[in-house]
Amino acid sequence: MAEPVKVFVYGTLKPGECNYASYCADSVIEVQAAVTYGELFDLPFDYPAMTEGDRPVHGYLLCFPNPTILSDLDELEDYSPDRLEEQNEYYRQELEVFSPEGKSLGDAWVYLMSAERAIGMGGILLPDGKWTGAV
Repeated sequence: MAEPVKVFVYGTLKPGECNYASYCADSVIEVQAAVTYGELFDLPFDYPAMTEGDRPVHGYLLCFPNPTILSDLDELEDYSPDRLEEQNEYYRQELEVFSPEGKSLGDAWVYLMSAERAIGMGGILLPDGKWTGAV
């Protein structure tokens, strides 16, 4: 049996957001509020981008039963490990994730964007580290 896969989500893949039902709802086995560190930008395309940084970014830790979910999420996030970094919109990296109370939940995959790309796309920094597209 494959090892469960943890993914930290902060945008359209969060429960209640537009891509959760299509990509996550049928296969997620655990969902919990979580925090990691970076910088969160609101992009003018109805989705956010997280970059490297040291501000708290609020989202959810999703646990999936096997790693096949990553190929679907890679496609959504326009990421391929076979392309040069600048050819990907996002890149996937493991970061330590924490409970809202600060307890380590271990490492999880996170989709990040370079700060240059996020700013170049018109991204606006969200200093509170929270994004919502739900209306």
